[in-house]
Amino acid sequence: MLEIKHTLCPSCSVGCGINVILENNAVVGTFPYKRHPVNAGKNCANGRNSIGNFVNKINEASISQANVDLDKAFAEVSKEINANDKVTVFLSGNNSLADAEAIKSFSEEKNLDLVFYADDLRNFEDVASYDDVEDASCVLVIGDVLYENPLIGRRIVHAKQNGAKIFSNIKAEKSVTANISDETTSGSVQEFLDTYKDNLDDSSVVVFNTVDCEDDLDKIEELGFKILPVYSKTNTKGILSIADSNSKEEIIEALNDTKVLLIFNDDVVDDFDFDFKSISKVISFSAFKNNTTEISDIVIPIKSWLEYEGSVVNAMGETQTFVPVMESDVLSVEEVIEKIKG
Repeated sequence: MLEIKHTLCPSCSVGCGINVILENNAVVGTFPYKRHPVNAGKNCANGRNSIGNFVNKINEASISQANVDLDKAFAEVSKEINANDKVTVFLSGNNSLADAEAIKSFSEEKNLDLVFYADDLRNFEDVASYDDVEDASCVLVIGDVLYENPLIGRRIVHAKQNGAKIFSNIKAEKSVTANISDETTSGSVQEFLDTYKDNLDDSSVVVFNTVDCEDDLDKIEELGFKILPVYSKTNTKGILSIADSNSKEEIIEALNDTKVLLIFNDDVVDDFDFDFKSISKVISFSAFKNNTTEISDIVIPIKSWLEYEGSVVNAMGETQTFVPVMESDVLSVEEVIEKIKG
């Protein structure tokens, strides 16, 4: 029997709604959810393809690539944590608010180092809404937002159709955002802001998903106009209110001093220029196989975003909740942490 269940897209921080098609509790497709206020039934390719992960679903724990009893895996993880004084926990924007709180509390209780990467961005308390973008008279865009965050890009296109000027700063040679921009530059963010700041008025918005350095964030904020940072992971903004973020350089420094690395719900191997195999024990808690689970010494399955209840905060600061849309006997992150603590 086919069923259609509503949930949130896990692909970035925009917070789009998505309908999932289930057949006998198996994911078989997606279907537009036209009443969702964020995306009104539109889903980008990343959202539509997010269900593709289910062909790589992890259902059994493993040690050194061999399947093992779950209790044995938990015992091995606990042993590694208790036997080493250089244990680092990698918190991810893929984690829900409750999961992030549990991971942080666990790290503090066990005196473990906690790292969190937020795309070299930070939390801004007062941010523009998606309607503000659509209604803007001028939009400054930093990064290829139309390609990487298409449903925000859709609002920028609407702004242009309404008569707004679009100015973009993009480093890539080819860019979707450049195609609809009135002018595009590829220099530094600082130079870009200095060049176009006089075009801004009270209804203008600066939209960005990347910067060159931390000073750029200060300059963006000092302009005094509406801003909208867009993060690559669904709950990065929410977790920024729970944990401090680290730069890539800070995370590499921590990894160089790490003997045991715990990674909760993320694929970090391709995100950092680091030899993760140099760490004595890499332990992944993941719903799906990925490049990080492939090099991990211990892998423990966790529920996917379709299998548990939680909350996230989207890019414009709106808390969104989701509920399970399919049944699962796999443990959640919070349940996994309780098992490790014993």
